[in-house]
Amino acid sequence: MRLRVLITGAGGPAGVAVIRSLLGRADLEVFAADMDGWASGLYLVDAAHRRLVPPGLSEGFCDAVIAVVAADGIDVVVSTVDVELPSLAVRRSELGAALAAPSEEALATCLDKWLLVQACEPHALVPATALLDDEGIARDWVFPVIVKPRSGAGSRGVHLVHSREELEAKTRDAALLIQENLPGDEFSVDVVMGADGQAIAAVPRLRARVDSGVAVAGRTVHRSELEETAAACARAVGLVGVANVQLRYSTDGRPALLEINPRFSGAMPLTIAAGVDMPSLAVDIALGRSVPARVEFREVANVRFLEDVFLPWDEVLARA
Repeated sequence: MRLRVLITGAGGPAGVAVIRSLLGRADLEVFAADMDGWASGLYLVDAAHRRLVPPGLSEGFCDAVIAVVAADGIDVVVSTVDVELPSLAVRRSELGAALAAPSEEALATCLDKWLLVQACEPHALVPATALLDDEGIARDWVFPVIVKPRSGAGSRGVHLVHSREELEAKTRDAALLIQENLPGDEFSVDVVMGADGQAIAAVPRLRARVDSGVAVAGRTVHRSELEETAAACARAVGLVGVANVQLRYSTDGRPALLEINPRFSGAMPLTIAAGVDMPSLAVDIALGRSVPARVEFREVANVRFLEDVFLPWDEVLARA
């Protein structure tokens, strides 16, 4: 009998990548869910396996997922949306299925960049960081510096401050951080951590082209310092499963931590093509199955294009 997997966030690049990966496993039956009936990933599975759920931040989201798990006999839930993860982790014991996601504690650390800096600083290089308060502003900064929210995804709310006068004019706000502006190249590193806290794989990627925040061309690269730094940071926050570690080179040529996104990245197809099927590993880890201690990857490149899915009009879940 095949195990049943529910993948939420079917409309995003990460959701599509996870669905496509797991559809390749003969031992899994894949269900796809999203808040939007037009989500493309819903239509990678047949009509009997498509589900609509409320938005991840709504009060009814977890209850809806729990109901789907019960009705469809789901064995594993895989969320690909960061805002869904904290509430699912809090109610992990109520889901009725294994959850392929980090612990509640690890999520809280990753999603608060101030807590993340404190957790990782003893184990890896992190940029000089302070709260946007009187003490933080008074530090001896080299300008420009970055001011960014403690929480939030992507580059929302992130901006450069070019002078001390500009920084001192800022309204003090403990929900914001001041951070050293690193000059070097930025890399994304997809990591998968085993239940023992050790890295099964760390795959650095260079984003050659980015469109609307999503990498549309890139390549994997073998750089031991990137792999080791990403693994050290993931280990420091207690991650188990898949995450994306953002690193940037410092003035002295060492990779430093920017942030950890405790979810599948939108560029996951490149990591899979390089030889590390992280969605498949994440499911096996969540189920407590044996996984390899180490998986190596190849240096490969990719370019992306839009792909259409055609289906009868009456199969669209949201016909508006």
